[in-house]
Amino acid sequence: MKILSIETSCDDTAIAIVECQNDFENLSTKILANVISSQTKLHAKSGGIIPNLAAREHEKNLIPVFKEALKLAKIKESDLKKKIDLIVTTKGPGLQPSLLMGLNFAKTLSYILNKPIVGTNHLLGHIFSNFVRNDEEFKNNIKLPLVVLLVSGGHTQLYKITNWNNIELMGETLDDASGECFDKIAKTLKLGYPGGVFISKIAENFRNKNKNYKLEFNLPKPLINSKDYNFSFSGLKTAVLYLTQKLKKDKKYNKKTVEKICFETEEVITDVLVKKTLKLAESINAKTIMISGGVSANKRLRSKFVEKINNQFDFLCPDRLMSTDNAVMIAVAGYYEYLKNKQDDCLLLEVDSNGKIE
Repeated sequence: MKILSIETSCDDTAIAIVECQNDFENLSTKILANVISSQTKLHAKSGGIIPNLAAREHEKNLIPVFKEALKLAKIKESDLKKKIDLIVTTKGPGLQPSLLMGLNFAKTLSYILNKPIVGTNHLLGHIFSNFVRNDEEFKNNIKLPLVVLLVSGGHTQLYKITNWNNIELMGETLDDASGECFDKIAKTLKLGYPGGVFISKIAENFRNKNKNYKLEFNLPKPLINSKDYNFSFSGLKTAVLYLTQKLKKDKKYNKKTVEKICFETEEVITDVLVKKTLKLAESINAKTIMISGGVSANKRLRSKFVEKINNQFDFLCPDRLMSTDNAVMIAVAGYYEYLKNKQDDCLLLEVDSNGKIE
């Protein structure tokens, strides 16, 4: 089955054409086209995403991205009806103005081509980002039970999967997501947007130059020892704000202290994420741990998992290009829902801001 998928949940306009075969236990995927138009530079000026501006950019970008995807997949527009079997689009969660742009574009294609359409969950897409390898074929041999840590700009969640028809949310952030925390701390430090990239780069450079550095600022690790699987990062964000204010008052705020704050921020966040994930994996006797979402591209997070797992579990992380928003993962999520007979009515399909995986 050839799937044309559209992702516009935030500030990336993405369209992919993916070939999916078999049932999900034996799933095989192949990427025929994967095109992403980023708005990062545009929103960097304001230090965050402006929803209506993002929507206008999607409106401008959708047709060019669509045409480029067809070109890469070697499909003529006149052959679309014969070559494409299913339309998939993100219906939520995300920015409503952005979601509407992709959703309406997908509905138009579905109506004109008379093809079935599935509106799928963006978070489900992130979970299945591990089911694709950039420009390579993927075959599902992932061992269950499975624990998934989903860490993106707006979400920090833990799921368990005991079979492919049962994806269960076990814990999530009670306030800020880890990605939000990175961004807000970077804004406090005036580093730029998106913040996680800047903090990670500074932290890595500091780590390489200061091998024996011991944590100096004693930043909090919220909920790290709680009995549940929930997260909280707003306290860390506030602690860094108060710390910078004190350092400035004491005239100790400089390039070196900023580097230390970046290093310690990354250590704290990754420590919490890894410990909670391992706790859940051990409690259900998982065979596999999987991470996904934009923060899963963080090198320190990946290296800590490899170090802590110590061959106790299989460990999977997506190609870095697949960690961030893309339409390939949306195609796989849509195929998953299509196999579960969740086809939508083209005319009635709407944005779902609730965003829960069902």
